[in-house]
Amino acid sequence: MPVLKRKVFAYITDGDRLLVFTQPDAPEAGIQVPAGTMGDGERPEEAVLREAREETGLADLTLEGFLGEQFFDCTPLGRDEIHHRRFYHLRCAGAPPDTWRHHEDDPSDGSGRSYLFAFSWARLPHGVPDLIADHGIMLPRLLEVLYLEGAQAAERAGD
Repeated sequence: MPVLKRKVFAYITDGDRLLVFTQPDAPEAGIQVPAGTMGDGERPEEAVLREAREETGLADLTLEGFLGEQFFDCTPLGRDEIHHRRFYHLRCAGAPPDTWRHHEDDPSDGSGRSYLFAFSWARLPHGVPDLIADHGIMLPRLLEVLYLEGAQAAERAGD
């Protein structure tokens, strides 16, 4: 029987850019968005901010909203797990670099090892590369939210 794990995913935006990363030491891990496992008793909103900050090194992140959820079967990937995934939109303030590398020193896999991540920004909507293992499943919802925000801002500017 697969183990159920609670996961959070962060779609971090900076204007019309989405944050993605690769693992230089594990290219087979594909292109991803920041994500991780929720701690016992941790609320999803707390977990997504914690995971995003730990993985990216970015401190100036704000939670914009919940985008949706899915159940993802990891058994085809060789792990006897089902992930209950919750996806959130986070916004990055300030002027983040275009690319950077960051080590996550406290991974949720319990290995105790440090993982090197190489971050970059992908242009929304058409510049986002294929993301591994359904990481992109909620991108249509993110684009809908961003479009609605833009339309509302344009309406306010026209008033």
